[in-house]
Amino acid sequence: MATVAEPAEQLLYRPEEAAKALRIGRSMVYEEIRLGRLQTVRIGRRRLVPPEYIERYVELLKREAEATA
Repeated sequence: MATVAEPAEQLLYRPEEAAKALRIGRSMVYEEIRLGRLQTVRIGRRRLVPPEYIERYVELLKREAEATA
């Protein structure tokens, strides 16, 4: 079984790996991608998530939390 590397070591995450890094379900990652909240890059037919897009998504979540507080 493959393990998720540290962001400094891994340049692109599969959606399943991004889900693990974010501690959310795989289907939630795909939903957030569909909604445009979590950005991806495409290589052929594959969708991959760069670590900086994961960081942007976390910042979005923080801003939303602050706005509703």
